Amino acid sequence: MEIIIADTYEEMSELAADMIERQLLRKPSSVLGLATGSTPVGTYKVLVRKHKEEGLDFSKVITFNLDEYLDLSPSHSQSYRYFMDHNLFNHINVDPKNIHVPYGHASEVEEFCEWYEEEIKRAGGIDLQILGIGADGHIAFNEPGSSLGSRTRLKTLTQQTIEDNARFFDNPEEVPRFAITMGVGTILEAKQIILLANGAKKADIVAQALEGPITAQVSASALQMHRQVTVILDAEAGSKLKRADYYRWVFQEKKRLVPRLVGKVT
Repeated sequence: MEIIIADTYEEMSELAADMIERQLLRKPSSVLGLATGSTPVGTYKVLVRKHKEEGLDFSKVITFNLDEYLDLSPSHSQSYRYFMDHNLFNHINVDPKNIHVPYGHASEVEEFCEWYEEEIKRAGGIDLQILGIGADGHIAFNEPGSSLGSRTRLKTLTQQTIEDNARFFDNPEEVPRFAITMGVGTILEAKQIILLANGAKKADIVAQALEGPITAQVSASALQMHRQVTVILDAEAGSKLKRADYYRWVFQEKKRLVPRLVGKVT
């Protein structure tokens, strides 16, 4: 695991977008796993800029999103498909038939989840997965207690997640209680992972996930077992890490010695 502590959210977003760009230049038909939430918005903005100003090509890219609320239509302003369209898909040249977002109105949820897993396999697996981290340490909607071997499935959201998401809805009662989500096991099969976190509110849980024990109570801690994870934080999110000085030193040394491999060498 490589941990990069950027000075600002903007620098964090640029670094993540640069890694995604290098992946697409190496393999134009890359399979990207995508996340929603406020954290990756900056990264998506940089990718849109790279596409419009530098010609970064998404025409052969295949995407799979981590999760979606149950019973929200794709056109609902708080659905994750709407989020992705608004923040990324509508602004790049990705082929619509290559976009995969869990369908919140699936009539047979279990069958849909099995189909989603098969689609990921059919695409050759996820080359690069983008993740955020919840206040309780969840990745995707793998709430505390989720099996570290879990697959795509229907998940009941915790009260904390519901409360965290209530700010996006006019009425707290409108916040969905269930979501379709990739499992921890599904996520860990990605060839490469980028975890993003920003803000002081994430500092404690980031420290638990990255430097604490591996536990199903903090699903992000399972990333410690993955062979190629890059964690990119802003200064506030990295402020509680015990080895923060070491992570900064490693990053500076890599920039000095192997600038073309920053974010790749572990």
